[in-house]
Amino acid sequence: MKISASEVRIGNLLDYQNKLFRVLKKNTVKPGKGGAFVQLEMKSIDGTKLNERFRSEDKIEKAHVEPRKMQYLYADGDGHVFMDQETYEQMTMPAEDLSEQIGYLLPNTDVQINFHNDSPIGIELPGNVILEVKDTEAAIKGQTASGSGKPALLETGIKVTVPVFVNIGDKIKVNTETGDYVERADS
Repeated sequence: MKISASEVRIGNLLDYQNKLFRVLKKNTVKPGKGGAFVQLEMKSIDGTKLNERFRSEDKIEKAHVEPRKMQYLYADGDGHVFMDQETYEQMTMPAEDLSEQIGYLLPNTDVQINFHNDSPIGIELPGNVILEVKDTEAAIKGQTASGSGKPALLETGIKVTVPVFVNIGDKIKVNTETGDYVERADS
């Protein structure tokens, strides 16, 4: 499906130069003379970055992406197994395709996997996940809660800065986009 350059949004997948690109940044420029143009910063699925300038009326091919609701089941060697929630088919994604997202995956987590031409191209995590604190420094009596926080190791192996009142065994909510502590979760 072709769309004009001015209709492109951050996060869109574009079919450009026979490659699949995700739009990272968009800047619309309206010079005093001449027509407006759009500057796009894109990253291909294989990792190469590209900065391109398009006239606002230029047509760009938007990639057809099929989202599927899936559930994370378990890690299997260098792969991670997911199950389609409609067909119950299982598929394995290599760990390198999940990079920083692995630390937010617990068994039975519902995710959305995007497919392009029946190949998985990306995973969308829920906005927040609840993880248990496995290790952190003990709170010192008299220490105020307004401090900068302390490091905590979570059950999946990621490290997050938490407030001083969080203890080992507490369950906390973590933002999957920023990796920041959100709040203490009800146990």
